[in-house]
Amino acid sequence: MTNGYPDGAAVPAPTPAAPPAAPASAAEDALANPRYARFVTDLLGVIAYGELSGFERLSSDARFSPSLADRASLGRLAVQEFEHFEMVSRFVGTLGVTIEEAMAPFQASIDAFHERTRPGDWYESLMKAYVIDAFSGDFYRSLADTLDPRTRELISTIDSGEGAAHLQRRLKEALSDDPRLASRLALWGRRLVGEALTQAQRVGIEREYLAGLLFADKADHTQHATALFSQLTRNHSRRMSALGLTA
Repeated sequence: MTNGYPDGAAVPAPTPAAPPAAPASAAEDALANPRYARFVTDLLGVIAYGELSGFERLSSDARFSPSLADRASLGRLAVQEFEHFEMVSRFVGTLGVTIEEAMAPFQASIDAFHERTRPGDWYESLMKAYVIDAFSGDFYRSLADTLDPRTRELISTIDSGEGAAHLQRRLKEALSDDPRLASRLALWGRRLVGEALTQAQRVGIEREYLAGLLFADKADHTQHATALFSQLTRNHSRRMSALGLTA
């Protein structure tokens, strides 16, 4: 998704205009509001490119799996990522926007993130999938309560957690008899969550619409941002503890 931001200082969130609240009527009524639809398009654009990147990453990393069973498992996870991408693509299409248009603002930033966190081997790749996918899910769930029911349902569907359970089991198996690997992956996990925190801040700051969703109706944006990222960090620490590692 280290205790706090990588440089030790929280980056203040912007103070954008709050997005219009989704009406209590049908989701279609909310999404018919162009301004609200723009907020949702931004959010789904970053989710879609994350899923597409995840598919590419897992597909490529599967080649280095230590066994055929591991290779097949990562392949299945990659297929799930692409299925999620297609689900988001169809949803965005109903908003009158192509998925390419929705993803384009986030391509450079997400590509740079993956370049900075390129795994050194298969085990680091597994840890990256475990940490980043879970962090992303936490981050998107933090936005879900501000959204209309239809968009909330989509986010819930693509955040099933099935992949995380498999990754956790496989990492625990790999770590159980290798203290040196455990030490290395603990350090790698700390680096990953630091980079993920920075990335989440950057997305919110660079895209006013996403920041509006995240910090809407909050009197103290900086305090809310600090609380949110502290919670993301605590969630990461619990996941690392589940592996027997120190965050």
